[in-house]
Amino acid sequence: MQAHVPLWRRLTWMAAIWIASVAALGVVSGVIKLWLRN
Repeated sequence: MQAHVPLWRRLTWMAAIWIASVAALGVVSGVIKLWLRN
């Protein structure tokens, strides 16, 4: 394991985690909307 990780790789990981969290929130809100609609 390298001690010095390149900046672009850290930014890529941050972006991937951010996109995953936004997608998860979108899925949860969509499920709640469908559940409340019934």
